This record gives sequence, structure tokens and C-alpha cells, in this order.
Amino acid sequence: MEAHFYEVNVNWKENRRGTMNSPELNTTIEVATPPQFPKGEAGVWSPEHLFTAAVSSCLMTTFLAIAENSKLEFTSFDVKSKGKLEVAEGKYLMTEVILEPVLTIAHGKDTERAGRILQKSEAACLISNSIKSKITMIPTVLVAHEKSLA
Repeated sequence: MEAHFYEVNVNWKENRRGTMNSPELNTTIEVATPPQFPKGEAGVWSPEHLFTAAVSSCLMTTFLAIAENSKLEFTSFDVKSKGKLEVAEGKYLMTEVILEPVLTIAHGKDTERAGRILQKSEAACLISNSIKSKITMIPTVLVAHEKSLA
């Protein structure tokens, strides 16, 4: 496969806030320093949120591809994620991303296979494989009509 490039432009607006866009996309996102830092702003996407979002959205897209190739029947897939920022090695680092995917499958007979597909998806995620942060995945597999843990 040849190399792919993804263009993103960031423009400072005022204080610790700017906008982010891409000529390849139709939306602009406001970005700012998070409120945990001096002059940070609450309620605005931060680099730390975007980092965490990159990992969790990559898990989703990787899962969707592997599930389709595996012909896994599912009715929903959601990921709750948390990025952990701390001082390590004398500098700020995103040291861990905790992923909590909840997968609802169509048939109880696929419970073990669904778990394996989730694990394979996490292992194949190109964003997770590109960063040094620890990735912790705590998956839940539900069966559509039973709505119980499986």
C-alpha cells in the first residue's frame, strides 16, 4: 500500500483558542487548551480529547471492517473512552487510553467470536499501534434480545 496523507490546518483565533479544519472535510472544529491548564477553556475540544477520540474512533472503524469480513451480525456498537494525562518522564504525556466498547450481537451463539473480533480489532487499530500510550480495553458483549452480559 502506498502512503496516504491527511491534511489538517489549525488557525489561532484568540487567547488559547483556535479552529481546526481540513480541505478534505466539511466541518470546522474549535480547539483550545483544556481547563486543567492555565487559561484553558471548558466546553471546547482539546488536543487531549482529540487524541482520545482518535483511538476510540479507530477502534470503531477497525471493528466495523473486521466484523464485516467475519460476517458478525450485530445491532449496535458504542465506545466510551477516557484518556489519562499525567506527568511522566518529566513531561506531560497521555499515558493511557481506556476503551469500553459495548457490542450488541444478534445471536448468543456468537458471544465468544464477538469477543475475539473485539480483541483483534484493538490489536489491529493503526492509531493504537502508532502511539506509546497504554491501551486498556474493557469490552462488554450483549445479546440483542436478551440484553444481558454475555
